[in-house]
Amino acid sequence: MAAAPQDTGAQLRAATVGFDWIFANELEKARETFASGDSPFHSLGLGVCAFLEAALGMETGLMAEGSRLLALAEAGAKKQLKLAKSSDKASQFPPGTEWELLHSDAVILLGLTHALSESYMGYLQCLYAMNTAHTKFSKLYKTVYPNGLENYATPAASTASSRAASIRSETSGSSSPKPARSGFFSRFTGATLTVPSTPHVPIIAEEGSVDELILSGAAFGYGLFNLVFSLLPAKIRGVVGFFGFNHDRKLALQALAVSAAKTDVHSVFAGLSLMTYHGVVLLLSGYQANEAHIIKQYHAIVDKLETRYPTGSLWILNRAKILRMSYDPDGAIKVLQDGLAPGRPHTFAQADGLLIFELAWTLLSQRRYQEAADAFIKVTEINSWSHATYYFIAAGCYVSLKNYEKAQELMDRIPEAIEKRKIGGKDLPTEVFIKKKLAFYKEKQLALTGSEDNYAHAIKISPAEELGIFWNTHARITKDTAIAHLKDWATCMNPPPTIETELLKEHVPTPAPAEPTDGTKNVPDSADELAIRSLLLGIVHRTAGDFAGARAFLEDAEARQATVVVSTWVGGVAWFEHAVLELKEMEARASTNQAAGLGATGEKEWTRVLKDALEKLDKALSLATQQVDLSSRLDSRIAMLKDEIALKKEILGLPA
Repeated sequence: MAAAPQDTGAQLRAATVGFDWIFANELEKARETFASGDSPFHSLGLGVCAFLEAALGMETGLMAEGSRLLALAEAGAKKQLKLAKSSDKASQFPPGTEWELLHSDAVILLGLTHALSESYMGYLQCLYAMNTAHTKFSKLYKTVYPNGLENYATPAASTASSRAASIRSETSGSSSPKPARSGFFSRFTGATLTVPSTPHVPIIAEEGSVDELILSGAAFGYGLFNLVFSLLPAKIRGVVGFFGFNHDRKLALQALAVSAAKTDVHSVFAGLSLMTYHGVVLLLSGYQANEAHIIKQYHAIVDKLETRYPTGSLWILNRAKILRMSYDPDGAIKVLQDGLAPGRPHTFAQADGLLIFELAWTLLSQRRYQEAADAFIKVTEINSWSHATYYFIAAGCYVSLKNYEKAQELMDRIPEAIEKRKIGGKDLPTEVFIKKKLAFYKEKQLALTGSEDNYAHAIKISPAEELGIFWNTHARITKDTAIAHLKDWATCMNPPPTIETELLKEHVPTPAPAEPTDGTKNVPDSADELAIRSLLLGIVHRTAGDFAGARAFLEDAEARQATVVVSTWVGGVAWFEHAVLELKEMEARASTNQAAGLGATGEKEWTRVLKDALEKLDKALSLATQQVDLSSRLDSRIAMLKDEIALKKEILGLPA
């Protein structure tokens, strides 16, 4: 028989204790709590434990257990849903709404678990589950929020001129979704999503109640789907569009914010989703239309969750990310090191792995190469995802330290690591990139010495710094660090750069040809290396505030695209970074004018710059073909930056 309303509330409260343990890093205590009950809430909790271990640690070996537990939760929720139709209501909503929500939670997590298999069948199962859950969450959203979200609280209120829902939608400027089919399979069921705009009084729910679970869960599920699909690369969105998915990023972020303001388990996951999104935009979009507002929203969510779960690694991670994005890398390093200190609970290894990974990148950004190498190697002890990538970055750190023997030792371990991990006969995109680079280094060493042996000596630009381009590591470093990079890259290759900039004149007045590291004669470096050097010098000139110098080097990188043989990704990334440069230079000019009392920069000038940036992004996208390494990452970055440009137009009152 269906659980009585009072029993449902008791089961929810009992299971919530387990989720509290998860977010406090006490995974074993969470499992004990979930194992002590047999409700669908408890089954879902056990499934969430397995899912988080598999997803955060990228551990495909844990997928089977996660799938089994989530399938049990799905079956339990489905059973309760059928029984609830004829029983008393447990909330203010139609009978069984809570079980509909729980069933949808299980379906989406089960689908994501299938995707972790990285197999063709796994992806198909994931797509099917996503479509099912999307249809369900759309229906739940219509039921729970028939009049939209306008009157519901969020963690940090927005000002009228900023992102009311954090970002403008590609499809709509309103805060209510348009009538739309909610999925391909809904064509057979006739399910549609229509939301009237009549003002209403928000539903008030007691903390920890079934009502709060439903309010928070419906907003979370609907928001998450819209956000995920809006962030897919354009090529993938075109394919997924066949299934009838329509995204509205503005509404997605508002829905997640409404959920995050609650106190149930969905609110925590909504906060985590928003933090992840804010961190990604700050790191990868290159330019933000309203960075101060993003930081404010990010701070508000982290403050709330860190106060509630002070020992939770996920909130410590995001506290550090805020500091890193705010140009305080030393503060970020301290937060991460404190979070990894022996006195804290460390039963959630995968969450700790994220702290180590973030620490490694932050140390790398500060040129603390030995510590960064140690941290990247430590990550291989925490999870089984692409050890080849971690070895490659660590080897790059040793190249920067000119310890070529240690770099070679790590690179010699990479081919076996790639073959060992291979699933379904395919390499990860990062590993495809790495294999090409290793072949490039070997070929160069053979040309220089007649042998491929000790090919680490042929490397002129650290592989860690090269991969750092894709993680945008060099955009949020201090000016002193940017200048230290500039000195290295202006003197490590032959011939030296011929472009003259103010920074080079000041810090490297007469670059000399680089001395070989293995006793071979000086020979010109390859077109690929010279193009990458120009790209890196363009980025660090921009970071250091020399916009003219940045432009000269980025244009040089673009011009060298025709001569590049292996690193065909350079041209697209250079055009992207050039677009970022135009926007950042304009922002700096507007800020200077305002500080000097010259008033706001004219709409005509902003219109020209925004148009120019979009044209450069189109050039970047045209070069990001499927044959180009890590093109999907560039594709996503372009989409994010276009959204920031759309938001800037909205803030300025310019036509879309």
